[in-house]
Amino acid sequence: MHRGFLKTAAILGAVSVIIGAFAAHALKGKVGDHALATFQTAVTYQFYHVFALFLAGIVYKDFSYNITKWAGRFFIAGIILFCGSLYYLSFMQAVVKPVPGWAVALTPIGGFAFIGGWVLLFLSFFKKRNTSAL
Repeated sequence: MHRGFLKTAAILGAVSVIIGAFAAHALKGKVGDHALATFQTAVTYQFYHVFALFLAGIVYKDFSYNITKWAGRFFIAGIILFCGSLYYLSFMQAVVKPVPGWAVALTPIGGFAFIGGWVLLFLSFFKKRNTSAL
């Protein structure tokens, strides 16, 4: 198993619960509905992809190391870029500040990272285990 992915998934899972609870209790009624919906989307996608990262960590043992490793890396990148940019956008919406263009551009890049992670995870099931990489 890839312990790094498993540890990262566990930490990011805990963070998902913490920030989800924060949104439900501390933000509700204090920020606009659009900002809250954006924040909730980030929490939801983060939590889903925590499970994807956990899965990549588990299947790493029995499937191609390189492809599975890259799938996990893409999931982490997606969480950082997609979810992180949405957290930032919701914060900017809440304080009624203009959103910088770079922040908006990170969201689809993170989305493509999520898609890439899923495709690589799928492809890893068709590769033989690379025993020379041990």
